[in-house]
Amino acid sequence: MNKTKADHATSFDPPRSFRLAAQATDAYRRIFAASAAAPLLSRPKPVRYSGFDMILEVSSVQSECEDVVSITLTAPDGEALPAWIPGAHLDVYLPSGKQRQYSLCGDPGDLSCYRIAVRRIADGNGGSREIHHDVVPGMQLNVRGPRNAFPLVEAPSYLFIAGGIGITPILPMIRRCHERGIPWSLDYLGRTRATMPFLAEIAGFTSGQVTIRPDDEFGIPDIASMVSASTPGAAVYICGPTPLMSSAREVMVAVNPTGSLHSERFSPLPVVDGNEFTVHLAKTGVTVDVGTKESTLAAVRRVLPGVAYSCQQGFCGTCKVHVLSGNVDHRDTLLTDTERSDFMLTCRSRATGGSLVLDL
Repeated sequence: MNKTKADHATSFDPPRSFRLAAQATDAYRRIFAASAAAPLLSRPKPVRYSGFDMILEVSSVQSECEDVVSITLTAPDGEALPAWIPGAHLDVYLPSGKQRQYSLCGDPGDLSCYRIAVRRIADGNGGSREIHHDVVPGMQLNVRGPRNAFPLVEAPSYLFIAGGIGITPILPMIRRCHERGIPWSLDYLGRTRATMPFLAEIAGFTSGQVTIRPDDEFGIPDIASMVSASTPGAAVYICGPTPLMSSAREVMVAVNPTGSLHSERFSPLPVVDGNEFTVHLAKTGVTVDVGTKESTLAAVRRVLPGVAYSCQQGFCGTCKVHVLSGNVDHRDTLLTDTERSDFMLTCRSRATGGSLVLDL
């Protein structure tokens, strides 16, 4: 007599090994998974979207040039640090509580330490002054990272243009090209040679063409001619003051349409197509006007100067705030679609019109 599939299913007799495995699984559920000890026996490991939170020790602070120091950080237990690729940075939490981003400028192949470099800005917001005055060997700093908003892409050749302290993310890129035999060139700009860090280190990378261009020797740099010198298909990496990158973007499409332009800046992005709106700070009880050319963060800081912020470019998340009401014009590169329904980054994002109510 022929049996149907249902008959076979009801008459199936599993082997003894299957029955033992099922009994063990059931026992685990009853004894461990459902017990109060489960959280201790199997701790969750959250997915890290923003790198690693670490406490690192300052092993050295070294003067690199006028107003620039490099800081070497190591793990207190001597363990290897998380890997990184050129262009990465660390979020550094200073003793005062300020959070700042600093590019990793050491050797990506040496995970025994991280190196950052900081130029002292006398009229800045205090982060660089604190690094120069208060950070000393032996102290510990909280850091997060490495994170990368400026990665080195694959290309047949590279042109690097660095302005002053903008050499920091570029330096590991040069090292990588030098080690792998990839064609590269560097135009390094600065006010004077005395203000340009890592000149001696750069001189050791002999596989590429290096042009040092201090203003007191060469005058105002001609960015268009530098970009024009890039080979077809080259990746052009620029880091430095805003005018440097603006000039490069204007000429890149015309002179090297098959290449790519990558930039990182150390100043806030300008507000484009801004509209006037108001922001009400629910906890503070104050309402402020936001102008067409200023960021939400800048307006908020007029009444809350101590509000947290860092990159001012929409990628670090330090200025993330809960939006209680209003429609947001999101201009950041960090928040997920889910987060954008309830939060905003005040350094970049604005109201689509009318007003916002923030949990500040």
